[in-house]
Amino acid sequence: ILVTRAAGQSGEFSNRLQAQGATVIEMPALEIGPPSNWAELDGAIAELETFDWLILTSANGVNAFFERLALQDKAATLEQLKIAVVGKKTAHFLQQQGHQPNFTPPNFVADSLVSHFPEPETLPHIRVLFPRVESGGRAVLVKELTTKGATVVEVPAYQSQCPQTIAPPALAALQSNALDVITFASSKTVRCFTQLLEQAVPPSALNPYLKTVCIASIGPQTSKTCEELLGRVDVEAEEYTLDGLISALLQWCGQYSSHPNSSRPLP
Repeated sequence: ILVTRAAGQSGEFSNRLQAQGATVIEMPALEIGPPSNWAELDGAIAELETFDWLILTSANGVNAFFERLALQDKAATLEQLKIAVVGKKTAHFLQQQGHQPNFTPPNFVADSLVSHFPEPETLPHIRVLFPRVESGGRAVLVKELTTKGATVVEVPAYQSQCPQTIAPPALAALQSNALDVITFASSKTVRCFTQLLEQAVPPSALNPYLKTVCIASIGPQTSKTCEELLGRVDVEAEEYTLDGLISALLQWCGQYSSHPNSSRPLP
């Protein structure tokens, strides 16, 4: 199984896959770093008391926000805000910072946060702080909250970008057709994976590398990007988490092993 998570963030997922018996090859398809400038996030934290809600949609956003919060000694002000998070992992990282989310949508996607937002009638009267990736994130959350009347202040909290090269073991596995599954946990990993592969091999060689491999996605938005750039998606998690993706892969393995045309060993 090829894991394409961000550099330094794939360990937990890889360990869980290995615990299920899989052989894992890591191909970091993202690099996480600071934004080009901290000024906007620092400025928003300086006036934290003017906000009603804080929205956090990733572990990277949580870590960056609390790092800058500590520098300004504004932790007490945060107690006045309500905090909404998307996903169990984001909630877990928030809890590690000593805070419980006031709201987590039932589906672990940003769209669900808007459609299930508590007390929606208050939206025209609230001010929302949204620390997010500097570029490349989806704009739907801000657009829909703004349409409903909320004032949303977006600030860059971190940046994610494509690495320069493919990890050699990953490229070798792709070239030798040794992979059974490629996993994607975000749309941006799909885009960067495609970009890296196109840089490494001739375009005419892409299809042979991918035609026999299972393309596994963490959720519908990632699946959409897989379909756009890779032509298909074979497995999609029902619960849009890493645990959900592992469950979907276990189900796929059972179907794969019972298929009459299956000739390759299981991962």
